[in-house]
Amino acid sequence: MSRRPGERWTRFVTRIANAFGLVLLLVVGTYVLGSLVSFRGWGGVALNALTGASATVALVSAEARPRLVRWAAGLAALGVVLALVSALNGGSVAAGIGAVIEVGLLALAAGVVLGTVLSESRVGFRTILGAISVYVILGLLFSFVYFAVERFQGGQFFGVKTQTGDFLFFSITTLTTTGYGNLVPAAQPGRMLSGLEMLVGQIFLVTLIAGLVSLWRPGLGVRRRESQG
Repeated sequence: MSRRPGERWTRFVTRIANAFGLVLLLVVGTYVLGSLVSFRGWGGVALNALTGASATVALVSAEARPRLVRWAAGLAALGVVLALVSALNGGSVAAGIGAVIEVGLLALAAGVVLGTVLSESRVGFRTILGAISVYVILGLLFSFVYFAVERFQGGQFFGVKTQTGDFLFFSITTLTTTGYGNLVPAAQPGRMLSGLEMLVGQIFLVTLIAGLVSLWRPGLGVRRRESQG
């Protein structure tokens, strides 16, 4: 999606946001950050802040009710505060609750964006970007689920000490059913949750995204206008 001749930058940014372009940029940025910093400490504060912002922008782009957006923004702020408390005193409970909040925000954002995508009358650029954004959001969501499980169960999720980016790497490889096997949940409920992510990833990728791409006809609107002109 390029800037039109004479189009103001504010209008261009708004058009990208409405097409879920900004949402996709934010969730990909969250993925990059989550791969480079720890879910704990100050890295966790930055990650919670960007995740909350991504979820809130997703709701705005999907034209969710203003009250819902306000609630999401409030929860996002609370998640940052809990991550900050955890960074200052090293508490596992605060970090776990913060992760649960991020899971709720991402689930809400994914549900609203997916509902918007499914309600579109035709498959277009906005629809494709929205579906891809939901897919990436699901990977982020499960990474926070795994981190929360580790914080609350009091042991290592993989049975060994995690390194930076392990939760997100495991989540993405599980969602895409790549399964390198270098990271494996040590016990329940981690194994059950990772199995659920595999099912969600396969169903979403095969049934929704593949179907949308097969129905997408880029440039159809332009060709119709040219034929009518």
